[in-house]
Amino acid sequence: MKLKGDQSTSRALNRRLILNLLRQEGPKSRAEIATITGLSPAAVTFVIADLIEEGHVSEGKAVAGLAGRRPIPVEINYANGLAIGFKLMVDSVECVVTDLATSPLGSMRLTLADRDPENVAKTLAAAVPLLVQYAARPNAQLAGIGISMPGVIDNDQTTCVRSHRFAWNNVPLASILAQKVKVPVWLEDDTNAYAIAQQLFGLGRQHRNMAVMAIGVGISCSLIIEGKLYRGANGAAGKFGHVLHEEGGRLCECGKRGCLMAYHSQVSMLRTWRERTNRNDDFGLAEMLQASKEDEPAAVNILAEAGTGIGKALANLVNVTDPEVIVVGGEAVSFGDALFGPLRSTLAAHTFRTAPPLLPDWEDNSWARGAAALVTQKFFDFETSGGTSASSEALAKTSVA
Repeated sequence: MKLKGDQSTSRALNRRLILNLLRQEGPKSRAEIATITGLSPAAVTFVIADLIEEGHVSEGKAVAGLAGRRPIPVEINYANGLAIGFKLMVDSVECVVTDLATSPLGSMRLTLADRDPENVAKTLAAAVPLLVQYAARPNAQLAGIGISMPGVIDNDQTTCVRSHRFAWNNVPLASILAQKVKVPVWLEDDTNAYAIAQQLFGLGRQHRNMAVMAIGVGISCSLIIEGKLYRGANGAAGKFGHVLHEEGGRLCECGKRGCLMAYHSQVSMLRTWRERTNRNDDFGLAEMLQASKEDEPAAVNILAEAGTGIGKALANLVNVTDPEVIVVGGEAVSFGDALFGPLRSTLAAHTFRTAPPLLPDWEDNSWARGAAALVTQKFFDFETSGGTSASSEALAKTSVA
C-alpha cells in the first residue's frame, strides 16, 4: 500500500507509532513519548488529544516527587471497546469476548450441528448478544468480530478460499456473518490469527521477527517479518505441516502422502500410539499424556520421534527466515519436555546459527483470543484490512465441496 504524504497520513503514522509504544511499554508522559519516538512535542500533543477525545487513551495520576509535580502519564484505555473472537473447529467453536487488549471477559463453547456456511453463520450470530452480555460493559462499543479457522484465506476478500477440514471452496463467511450482525467481521487462518495475538499482546510482544507454530489437529507455522504477518502470494503461507516428511508415506488430509502433519500432529501422534499399543479410540490425549508421564516406552518414543521430525523441519525454516523467537501453541504443548526436549536438541543440532528460543504458550483461550486480535489489530495499524460487511456479489460465489 503506497501512502500519500499529506497531513492526515502523517497524523495517522504518528498515531500508530504512539499507540504501539504505549502497547509495548505501558504508560508514558507526553515528554517521554516525544523523546522515545523522536516526534515533536506539538505532534505528540495533537495525537494524544485526539485519542483522549475518542476515549482510546486516558490520563493517569501525576506523582509528586522531590522535584515537584511529575508529568501526567497517558495509557491506552483498553476498556473502551469490545472484540468477539470465534475459533472454528470441525464440530465446535470456541467463543470469547475481550477488551481491546484481548483480555477475556467471557467465553463459551458451542457445538456446530453441521458445516454448512449459512448454518455456521447463524450459530455465530446467535452467540454475539450473549457474549456482549457476558462482558458486562454497557458503555463499551463492539468494535467487531474476528473468525479464525484452518484453511487458505483471502485476507482482502475475507473469504475462505479452501479448507480441507470443512470441505469449503470460496466461502465468504465474514460477509455472511456481517449481514446478520451489522458490525465489521474479519476472517483469518487460525494460526495466522494466533500469531497476530502473540505479536500484539503475547510472547512475541517485544519482537519484530518471529515464528509462531501450532501443533494440534495439524501443524502450521506463521511468520511475523519486520512486524508484519507474512501471508504469501496466495494467502497460503505457513502450511508447515505439509512439508515432505516421508516420500509416499501416510495419506494426509490434503490428499497427498508423506506430509509432516500426517505423522507428528497431535492427532497423528495419538493415532500412532493407539496402533503401537493396540488401544482403541476411547484412549485420547489425556490417556497418552498420562502414559508419557509414567514413562511408558511407546508414548515416550512417539513423542521423541515427533520432536525430532518437527525439529529437523523447523531447523530448515529457521535457517531460511532467522526468527528471533519461536512461539509454540496447540494441544501438543501439554506434552511438555517429553516433546520439547527432543525438539529443542534437534533444532539446535541443525540450525546454521544458535537456535532461537522456543517459547511454549500455556495460556487458556489463546486461540479464540487470536480471533479477537483480528479486530484489535486495526487499532494499532491503520493499513490493516478494515473487515467486511455484507456483499451480495461475494455471497453469490459461495461453494461447498
